[in-house]
Amino acid sequence: MAKIANTFVSTDAVGNREELSDVVNMITPEDTPIYSMIKKTGAKSTNPEWEKDDLATPKENAQPEGDEYNFEALSPPERLGNHTQIFRKTLIVSNTQEAVDNAGRQEKVKRQKLKRGVEIRKDVEFALLGNTASKKIDPRKMGSLASFYESNVSRGRGGANGGFVDRTGLTAAATNGAQRAFSKTLLDGTMQQAYQSGGNVTRAIVSPYVKSVFTKFMSDANVAQFRYAASGGMNTIIATADVYEGDFGKVMIIPNRVMATGAATARNVHLIDPGMLEFKWLRKIKEDKNLAKTGDAMKMAMVGEGTLCVKNEAGIGVVADVFGLTAAS
Repeated sequence: MAKIANTFVSTDAVGNREELSDVVNMITPEDTPIYSMIKKTGAKSTNPEWEKDDLATPKENAQPEGDEYNFEALSPPERLGNHTQIFRKTLIVSNTQEAVDNAGRQEKVKRQKLKRGVEIRKDVEFALLGNTASKKIDPRKMGSLASFYESNVSRGRGGANGGFVDRTGLTAAATNGAQRAFSKTLLDGTMQQAYQSGGNVTRAIVSPYVKSVFTKFMSDANVAQFRYAASGGMNTIIATADVYEGDFGKVMIIPNRVMATGAATARNVHLIDPGMLEFKWLRKIKEDKNLAKTGDAMKMAMVGEGTLCVKNEAGIGVVADVFGLTAAS
């Protein structure tokens, strides 16, 4: 009987014992800034929903003495939702490969389980950062952060918001605009919008290139210069900054390696209040142990299912359509 398609066999391996070092390093970064900073909760359906309510706009409120009450109409809160997305990683390894002495043990099943779990978390981060509308027909897709922004937004020429659509119960992807350079002016303007909407953004998630652009804010004429006292031993040239304090709050600038995977994710600067976001797991990442045993091989599948919850998009914001990979892309 022939082996199952895509079975990884010993002759495919590059790490079987010869003269290779036992130390094999995983160079793929494991950091997932947005997913790591937000709260993780449970979901009970494939379409978790929540309510969003806003305070009334302040107005003059002076009433005459002894006046009869006038009862104001009650505005119901807005009902929003998102659809869960299934994340999966699989592998199949021959029993011979599992048995041989393998340099670094990188191709052993136990090591691969850990690796696949890390990869799923990075896929979750990628899903958060894309510009993806939610989708309820298989395969279901969760709406990304970019698909929720409506209130505190700076877009390039021709760009347009997506947002949650009551009629369909789905989010819509944003329309990309003409790209422009990230600047202090764009950041200040969007932070002001968020402040006026009642938001308290404390994190700016950016691509590695945009982080390097932010560092150049130090040369802006309107930015206070800072100095470090020289201490004993070697002196250090300081050419970076990690926190920006403007007129409307203080934000930590966090570079995100996942955003460097392409222009679609690198073009947005996400201004985040971690308290406004949650990730709801319907099924937390774990191994499916119910795989049927067939052939002379070991199978493994890691599966998770969850979605993003944006409690109130007025509490977050985005500087969209910036050059996120280079000065021209």
